[in-house]
Amino acid sequence: MSLSVKNKDTVRAFWAKVSPKAADIGADALCRMLVVYPQTKTYFSHWKDLSPGSAPVMMHGAVIMQGVADAVAKIDNLTDGLDQLSQLHAFTLRVDPANFKVWTEETSSMNLTLTLNVSDCSNDTIASIFPTGALPQPHGGHGQPVPQGLQP
Repeated sequence: MSLSVKNKDTVRAFWAKVSPKAADIGADALCRMLVVYPQTKTYFSHWKDLSPGSAPVMMHGAVIMQGVADAVAKIDNLTDGLDQLSQLHAFTLRVDPANFKVWTEETSSMNLTLTLNVSDCSNDTIASIFPTGALPQPHGGHGQPVPQGLQP
């Protein structure tokens, strides 16, 4: 399965619009996830401070969005391009596969390998930063099958 040229162009255009605020989006989305889905705190129990705005939350939000930037850059070969990230989350970090969602009802096309809860929260964050239509086009690209190898 591969994305159409139109899907790829939509993702690239969407990313170009939101990337200047990527670190803020990632931090806010991660903060929302930790509040709305408290069970996800177990993945970050080694952090001393999980409160919104804390240094670890802010830094990891930026790391998450760098992963999105990498996915957009590798959009022509997502399976190979994101294999290392997938392996890290599946086998080293042991993130439950139930926490992953790609192109499903609640996510936009840009949330290629983010956890289910971060992607839900990032949509809320993006919509609050770009209230006049950042999501409609990319949101229409979900529902496609997950490329083989992208799931942990």
